[in-house]
Amino acid sequence: MLFNSLNFFLFLGIVLIFFYVLPSRYRWFWLLVASYYFYISWEPRNAIYLIVATISAYLCGLGIARAGKKKTKTGFLIAGLFINLGILVFFKYYDFLAAQLDPLLIKSGTTTVESFLPRLDLTNPVGLSFFTFSVVTYLVDLYAGRMDLARHPGKFAVYVAFFPKLFAGPIERARYFLPQMARPVRFEEHKITQGLQLILWGMFKKVVIAENLVDLVDKPFSNPLYTPPIALIMGTYFFAFQIYCDFSGYTDIALGVSKLFGIDLKENFRRSYLAVSTAEFWSRRWHISLGSWFRDYLYFPLGGSRAGRTRQYFNLMTVFVVSGLWHGGLGYGVGWSFLVWGALNGLYQWVGVGTAGLWRKAGDRWPMIRDSSAWHVCRVLFTFHLITFSWIFFRANSTEEAWIIIKRISLSLGSLPQYLPRYPFTQEHFTALALIVFLIAVEILDERRSVWEWLNAAPKLVRWTVYYALIFSMLLLGQWQATEFIYMQF
Repeated sequence: MLFNSLNFFLFLGIVLIFFYVLPSRYRWFWLLVASYYFYISWEPRNAIYLIVATISAYLCGLGIARAGKKKTKTGFLIAGLFINLGILVFFKYYDFLAAQLDPLLIKSGTTTVESFLPRLDLTNPVGLSFFTFSVVTYLVDLYAGRMDLARHPGKFAVYVAFFPKLFAGPIERARYFLPQMARPVRFEEHKITQGLQLILWGMFKKVVIAENLVDLVDKPFSNPLYTPPIALIMGTYFFAFQIYCDFSGYTDIALGVSKLFGIDLKENFRRSYLAVSTAEFWSRRWHISLGSWFRDYLYFPLGGSRAGRTRQYFNLMTVFVVSGLWHGGLGYGVGWSFLVWGALNGLYQWVGVGTAGLWRKAGDRWPMIRDSSAWHVCRVLFTFHLITFSWIFFRANSTEEAWIIIKRISLSLGSLPQYLPRYPFTQEHFTALALIVFLIAVEILDERRSVWEWLNAAPKLVRWTVYYALIFSMLLLGQWQATEFIYMQF
């Protein structure tokens, strides 16, 4: 059951009606039933892993809270992390690692069999990474004293399984989510309006923008060696907006649905391609919940920037390489290209940290340039192209194909003005370009003042004109094949 399907909206309507009809003390149970039904509708057996994650984290949390000695607390923490991260690593990496180890075993003479290690053909349970990261935050925060024990097992189970965030986040912190479960929820018109607005915008980004870019991305990336360089260039740009609209669209819908139940989830995207540096892109604009998760549970424990410049470089690269490895198990293509993608973005951070002082001095010397709109636009465009270049490794089927794409694009840049006017552009290209321009215009306006704030203050005729325009555009241009959201695969 996907967000972009009729079944989901029928399900959501039923869940909402019973949620507000039921007395407050029973609503957590109804949300738990609805969340498990939502998950089971995808693949019933996957509920086993959700249950294991919930029970193991809850019991280890009890152990951490009640243990008298720090050694015992640490033991419960390690047990909880081992169970949950162990399942995640096993599913995502076993077959991948087996394929990498077999050639080494043959070369060392250990075996002569080409596939010595058995392949299990594992299918990553949908949402596994996201609910695993959620229980890890709970255990670590409880151990560190940043939150109290979750005493109600049912409400804790809702935190782990809450269906809007279950498949692709945001990765919510228990210390923010669970207090919301404790307070009674009333039907508030402004929250319902906010929720419906987010759902509408998220659906538009998914079914109108992202889905109309699918073929324009898949075709060039499926066979880059025989694809015209112009198509590879367009495919690269289109993928940047496809993944953005697909993932941020999911998040908008998740946040909107949560608001209908009176629960606020953390913002996960913030006009990502308007970032002026890759550091800002990853820390404050793109997949914010994952970035903050790696910052708080990996970067800071490693020492962050407190242990000297060399250690800071090591910690930054570690975070981005681990992020690349996380993407590179079972997901959007298995291979080393995700590791290159992560290392490349780590390299961007190195350059940013290393040149920060130089840029600061230059800005102090020429403040008129530093503060000018033209310089700001240049920084945004430069950052966008750095990120888009790294997306090639993310989307390519292998590292080898990524280098083929880069080589063919770079060799064609000189002749691009000659071939561009003769390229057989189709109506799909022009539609995609128009949608991207519209998206950028909306985000630029939103950067100055919240579009929803402006819309809510506008006359009713203006508001409903915008709503109906988005709805009709989904009916006319929307691709309703109910395809998966990209990040559900991770």
